[in-house]
Amino acid sequence: MSKCNDQALRAEHRHRQEALWEEDLMQTLLVLPLLLGLARPAPAPAWERAGIVGGKEAPRNKWLWQVSLRRHDHYWEHVCGGSLVHPQWVLTAGQCVGPEIEEASKFRVQLGEQDSYCEDHLLPVSRIVVHPNFFTPELGANIALLELQDPVNMSSDVQVVALPPSSETFPPGTPCWVTGWDDVESRTPLPSPFPLKEVEVSIVENSLCDTKYHTGLTTEDNIHIIQDDMLCAGTEGRDSCQVDTGEALVCKVKDTLMQAGVASWGEGCAEPDRPGVYTRVTNYLDWIHSYVPKEP
Repeated sequence: MSKCNDQALRAEHRHRQEALWEEDLMQTLLVLPLLLGLARPAPAPAWERAGIVGGKEAPRNKWLWQVSLRRHDHYWEHVCGGSLVHPQWVLTAGQCVGPEIEEASKFRVQLGEQDSYCEDHLLPVSRIVVHPNFFTPELGANIALLELQDPVNMSSDVQVVALPPSSETFPPGTPCWVTGWDDVESRTPLPSPFPLKEVEVSIVENSLCDTKYHTGLTTEDNIHIIQDDMLCAGTEGRDSCQVDTGEALVCKVKDTLMQAGVASWGEGCAEPDRPGVYTRVTNYLDWIHSYVPKEP
């Protein structure tokens, strides 16, 4: 596909995505009360996924590790984000490719692209690895790796993102960003030509994030919604809002950008008391490096 897709193709993609999300959501809402004892009021909004809210178009050649994960249906459609963490490995969310792992041949990876579906050069995937503890995003371990068929050459358009040291905690106040191509508001798609968007968000300390997620619920306070392997980030009116599942949460530490999290789940869309929830990368460094070499 060498030209940008038109609005009709984009609308078809959105319709199929929403149907899949609604099916996913119903399964999650049925299972969670049994697993965690969570009780949610009936009129509360579902865990919608909606993309980059309150952000702006990203400058070209800024987020050089940005990945568009494509799955083939009628065409190679964008289904998730991801990040290049090694010339031959992509980091994304477990829910993008699991828990039941599909054939690697059904997926492709797009790198170095500013406008989605424009001048595609899709790279084949040779292996999919989902964390063995992943079941559903709200229970954690929402992380996966994709091995590319061939290593990618680093260039002015493509670079790997730095992974943090295991000691890094990313305290509140750390400047962070998340990027993606999907909706700009709940059920409001990104307009053509679908440029990459970025938004700056604030880290929310885990215990505070957990308290926020208990707001308005009948859940007992001693039941943790935010697990230790999760990281919260968001500012009212600005969020990743989780259509762009798998996207990198990148934070600046001592003038170095590092991947702190992988977009995982959230409730609503840039809502008060509902920060975006990310898989905490430092919790999975050993697992990542059991597949991904520490040096390219």
